[in-house]
Amino acid sequence: MTHPTMMKEDFPVSNIRHFLEPGPIVLVSSQWQAQPNIMTLGWHMVMAFSPSLIGCVIAAGNHSHALVHHSGECVINIPSASLVDTVVSIGNCSGSEVDKFKTFDLTPGKAEKVGAPLIEECYASFECQLRDDAMVERYNLFIFEVVKAHVAPSADDEESLHYRGMGEFMLSGNTIDRTALFKPSMLV
Repeated sequence: MTHPTMMKEDFPVSNIRHFLEPGPIVLVSSQWQAQPNIMTLGWHMVMAFSPSLIGCVIAAGNHSHALVHHSGECVINIPSASLVDTVVSIGNCSGSEVDKFKTFDLTPGKAEKVGAPLIEECYASFECQLRDDAMVERYNLFIFEVVKAHVAPSADDEESLHYRGMGEFMLSGNTIDRTALFKPSMLV
């Protein structure tokens, strides 16, 4: 099988996130000394399946950085596309000045294994404990272990938001099923 080649043009290196941003946008909820916060985050990656490890870049200038670093935990919540305006607004203000749960009319839920709240309006919430902070100081990279997952039965039907930079989002698309070609040995 031959595949067509594609013509390419120069592109600004500073904008490659338009093509490489990991998906989906998440809302990270945290809490330290009874002060809850929510931040919008696009820089995350799955790092391992078992234990379930997720890497998140939380810039040192963000209010959430200090809350997560001190508490050693957070909840990674996945909002549906219907929350896009709330997601953007959360990202455009600081939790040091605004109570984001109250301001954006979001419901904090009780987590089972961490002190940070779930966001009840999101279709998935993953309770996380800091597993490795070796790269926090140098790269702001937190490595979390997911210790409890809460997922709505409708999760597979939800459209997720994927940030392309410069205020532009893309929605999750159609599923392409290749389970017949999948080999479980690919997970090792």
